[in-house]
Amino acid sequence: MVDTTLTSLGLVEARDALDKKEISAVELTDAYITAMEKGRGLNTYITETTDLAREGAKRADENLAKGEGKPLEGLPLGIKDLYCTEGVLTTAASHILDGYKPHYESTVSANLWRDGAVMLGKLNLDEFAMGSSNETSFYGTAINPWRRNGDDTPLVAGGSSGGSSAAVAAGLCAAATGTDTGGSIRQPAALTGIVGMKPSYGRCSRWGIVAFASSLDQAGPMTRSVADAALMLRSMAGHDPMDSTSVDIEVPDYTAEVGGSVKGLRVGIPKEYRVDGMPAEVDALWQQGIDWLKDAGAEIVEISLPHTQYALPAYYIVAPAEASSNLARYDGVRYGLREDGKDLIEMYQNTRAAGFGDEVKRRVLIGTYVLSAGYYDAYYRKAQQVRTLIGQDFDTAFESVDTILAPTTPTGAFGVGEKADDPVSMYLNDVFTVPANLAGLPAISVPAGLDSQGLPLGLQLIGKHFDEATLFRAASAIESAAGFTAKPTVWWEG
Repeated sequence: MVDTTLTSLGLVEARDALDKKEISAVELTDAYITAMEKGRGLNTYITETTDLAREGAKRADENLAKGEGKPLEGLPLGIKDLYCTEGVLTTAASHILDGYKPHYESTVSANLWRDGAVMLGKLNLDEFAMGSSNETSFYGTAINPWRRNGDDTPLVAGGSSGGSSAAVAAGLCAAATGTDTGGSIRQPAALTGIVGMKPSYGRCSRWGIVAFASSLDQAGPMTRSVADAALMLRSMAGHDPMDSTSVDIEVPDYTAEVGGSVKGLRVGIPKEYRVDGMPAEVDALWQQGIDWLKDAGAEIVEISLPHTQYALPAYYIVAPAEASSNLARYDGVRYGLREDGKDLIEMYQNTRAAGFGDEVKRRVLIGTYVLSAGYYDAYYRKAQQVRTLIGQDFDTAFESVDTILAPTTPTGAFGVGEKADDPVSMYLNDVFTVPANLAGLPAISVPAGLDSQGLPLGLQLIGKHFDEATLFRAASAIESAAGFTAKPTVWWEG
């Protein structure tokens, strides 16, 4: 049986219990390992590292006994399998990286181990982080532990960080890392009823994280509470000279902001986010979020982000263009899968044909097309110009507001396979999340309610560059007002 008294603890709660010697790190880790074994039907982990976890937990108990506990000492985490982990299989959920075990550690995961965290394993994702449902993974779909009322149809956990979101929601890790290129932390967090934080571009190092779209990718935490996200981001963030896009500025104590007053905070409501066809319950939850912040003393201001309608098409030009460049390194020569051919070109062709899935091939082809000589100006350059205008919209808005409130997703979780054959419908899942990535802004999703089918919905806050502190303050106000205590079915536990 899973000891849910331990696996239901968030990071802050578990840290406090460890500090008080009420539990041991070994007990906590063993409880999660048992949960992982019971929960394999959710397909959240690609690689389980139970031996490493137990070794880490033992060291943590030794440090705690000596009074030398670090900020995350003994806390068991799952790591999205896009982060390179030294000596541990790293696949990016792609066949083309079969057998790849890096000889180095990503900066973000190294920061977590430096601060005492314990690695339970590597979590499932959409292949190379390309997807909104975790259905493009070579290792199969990660399953959402939630179910619709009266319906056992398996639901997606969102993407690309679907393994991370499902594992956190189901109690298979205390928290997890994710990456967000167009919403891949916030969207799955919303679909599984957890908190997902995308920091400002440059706040967390990208070094050692398998690249999708280098000007958009950003690491962030996926947790059960705003306080947990604040604690985890404090360890993840920081300047890294190995990453030229990493910004050398101080990382605040985000935990000090949680629970702080939002009185006088100016909250922008973008009229362009009221898109055609938005479900009434999503719009109603958005209005509820407005009322919660107003009741807490915030000032509500209607704003305009006029180029919002162009964000999604611009993203689906810029991101595939960068992906086509980044994925050129996977050629069967240096690491991973190799399929033989009669010459070098055929070996490249055979390796990539066998190693990449359909969605990755689709995006590489789109990216190569928009970067080609005949179409570069018509598509890629134009998309970059639109991206600049979107950034300017936010700059203008933030002259009059401190943060922006919007829905995270247009719907709750959908069934496995329901949108798999409709790429455009799948891409529309990112309609509310993509703009923050194009502008490099921080954003956080907080679970705020349930839809008519009993599935979680999230509200999203977008902040100024490197002002995650204000987001944590506003997000904790929403979290407190929402009082979201609903739990997933966790059908596997029996």
